[in-house]
Amino acid sequence: MNDFAGKAGMKSRIGQLEAEGVDVLILGAGVNGAGLYRDLCEQGISCLIVDKADFGSGTSAAPSRLIHGGLKYLETGEFGLVAQSTLERNLLLKNAPHNVEPLPTFIPVFSWTKGITAALRTLFGSTTAPRSRGAVLIKIGLALYDYFGARERVMPRHRFLLKETATKEMPYITPAIVAGGIYHDAKVSQPERLVYELVSDGLRANPKSAAANFTTLVSADNGVIGFEGPDGEKFSVRPKLVINASGPWIDRVNAALGKPTKMIGGTKGSHILIDHPKLVESLNGRMIYFEADDGRICLVYDYHGLVLVGSTDIPSDDPDNVRCDDPETDYFIDSLRSLLPSLQFDRSQIVYTYSGIRPLPASNASEPGLISRDHSAPVIEADSERPFAIISLVGGKWTTFRGFAEEVADKVMGRFDKTRRVSTRNLAIGGGRDYPADDRARKAWVTKYATETRLPAARVETLLKRYGSTALPILRAEAGTSVTMLPDTDTVSTTEIAWIARNELVVHLADVVLRRTTLAIDGALTTGNLAAIADILARELGWDDARKAQEIEAVKTELEKRHNVILQARPAKRR
Repeated sequence: MNDFAGKAGMKSRIGQLEAEGVDVLILGAGVNGAGLYRDLCEQGISCLIVDKADFGSGTSAAPSRLIHGGLKYLETGEFGLVAQSTLERNLLLKNAPHNVEPLPTFIPVFSWTKGITAALRTLFGSTTAPRSRGAVLIKIGLALYDYFGARERVMPRHRFLLKETATKEMPYITPAIVAGGIYHDAKVSQPERLVYELVSDGLRANPKSAAANFTTLVSADNGVIGFEGPDGEKFSVRPKLVINASGPWIDRVNAALGKPTKMIGGTKGSHILIDHPKLVESLNGRMIYFEADDGRICLVYDYHGLVLVGSTDIPSDDPDNVRCDDPETDYFIDSLRSLLPSLQFDRSQIVYTYSGIRPLPASNASEPGLISRDHSAPVIEADSERPFAIISLVGGKWTTFRGFAEEVADKVMGRFDKTRRVSTRNLAIGGGRDYPADDRARKAWVTKYATETRLPAARVETLLKRYGSTALPILRAEAGTSVTMLPDTDTVSTTEIAWIARNELVVHLADVVLRRTTLAIDGALTTGNLAAIADILARELGWDDARKAQEIEAVKTELEKRHNVILQARPAKRR
């Protein structure tokens, strides 16, 4: 067990920071906050990261699950953002290979020359969103994308296909296309786990660090910030510097710290996952990145055997109650029918939906798509009533979290008159550490630990793919036993869940089914295995029957209200 895994271990760490003070307090444990936390911990700076919910449970749990360079940002002239994003994409493929993998992407092209004039207007500052991007424009864009993605390149350059070849590669695509392009980006299979791994890496790197989920800010007086934890326990710290990494809640948190701001102008992004084996098979591991009838860029790809479809871009400022609404679902279904007219789509195929608020900078842009996805870190300096400065992490993309963290960490170290001692550029994340580098090494890894643990090679391979090198302690926990799988699934074991409960800062049942595993989003969660997981957590975390029943009901309510899921006795996903 990690020294921070149990309540006593983390309580001891927090107590030390209470007594001695803390260099940096980070409010918000999404990917930007967690990335910065890991970086600062690696530099030996004492850090406390706090979130009112679970790690990676807000906006960071609701992306398109892409690690991408931002092809569409070329037409708004954000070349620096594309250059940074493609670099960070390439680095993540190396640093988190257990969780990030290449994603070949197909772009259907519907004309040869449309969109050039509109794109030039947008490039030079027009507030009208471009539409109808033709072959010439797409070809130029893909060539530029290859150019900006040259640093640390790990994937092939793009290809351009004429209609006959394109329709052979994508057999159900609308016959209205005139051509197609294929390029490579990447996808993240478990973004919520990756956020947790960043926090865990920080805790391992620096014993003078702590992390508190489900912990609420309750006071801020005379430089002392008070919190209340999930069991009602209270503590306070005196930070030298505060980082506001609360995403769409940034302005609310600044107000709670006594400095009201208007930094955020969020937009809502929704996604659906549908059970469509025929489409999954035809995609053959590719994403379709396409322009919907209204000009918005949408995407379709295979995510754990389901089809992920997204996303919308609607102005919104209510991150606590965000969900995918019926008009958005209709929009996705209509877009699929237009793109793939020979396939059938309807609401009954929907397994799961999710939505989040992008913490974009406040903007007067006429279209949400024209708001910059770049990041900034404005500073509110200390004053006579507040002895610490506040740095707010505004904007940014999932892909660029490491680079954003590096920029801010360097600023922070400058304030403390320290220099960087560890670069995160080539620093593996979580289960990416000591991950086998190629197919041959993976086979050797599987063979070695199948022999050591006397488990089937297929089981070893499953856990390696799911957790990376973090699979090793789970495999050793299962070693020499008759592995018992959860009801209604043949891939997740009771021992696996127990290990997560003991070692991964779990507070609630939802933490396991929504974030430490993909049971819910995969459509694999049932009333039966939810109850079984609750039994395991009750045993490991000391819950009584009333608490267990409360946790089960809370998951069912969250699934219904936030994800449009009514939990059933059978898996939602067809086997």
